[in-house]
Amino acid sequence: MLNLGILISGRGSNMEAILKSIKRKKIPINPSIVISNKADAKGLKIAQKLGIKTEIIESRGFKGNRQDYDKKIITVLKKYKVTPNNGLVCLAGFMRILSPEFVKTYKNRIINIHPALLPAFPGLDAQKQAIDYGSKYSGCTVHFVDSGVDTGPIILQAIVKVKNNDTEDTLAKRILVKEHQTYPEAVRLFAEKKIKIHGKKTIIS
Repeated sequence: MLNLGILISGRGSNMEAILKSIKRKKIPINPSIVISNKADAKGLKIAQKLGIKTEIIESRGFKGNRQDYDKKIITVLKKYKVTPNNGLVCLAGFMRILSPEFVKTYKNRIINIHPALLPAFPGLDAQKQAIDYGSKYSGCTVHFVDSGVDTGPIILQAIVKVKNNDTEDTLAKRILVKEHQTYPEAVRLFAEKKIKIHGKKTIIS
């Protein structure tokens, strides 16, 4: 069975959705470790309550560069048997850009969720971007992580209609509901080996 590592920086609501789906035996994967770059991340207590081991690798004040920091994460992932051969790494509100070395080590084994319909509105403030551009629809995208920002092959997307009176917050809340459904489903597809990558495209069997 695959081993799962989840990286968080805050409340970890997508982490919680994934872990609860695993607890309900909807995803055939072993949740090995949750790692946070912030000691006060609320998601750490949620993971512990669900019986998952946690580790903190504080990024604030870290003396080395991004590559040095990511080496520490890789060491912890491997300690909990989340390896490049038998692991999956999920980013769940992890507020750091991974180094090229990390992405290369876990090539096609790192997935992320973004609150927009990529390739539209990558990066920060995606919900605000959608409203500012007058988009009629937004949503969320689960994708593989590559060396770019929100540019990896798309696995799943879910659509949310943008209302005329939406604010960034109201749109974000409705998108988050879809995120909590879509991310666990993408993890399930990966765990069941139903995803194949062909260039920039994914084929789901």
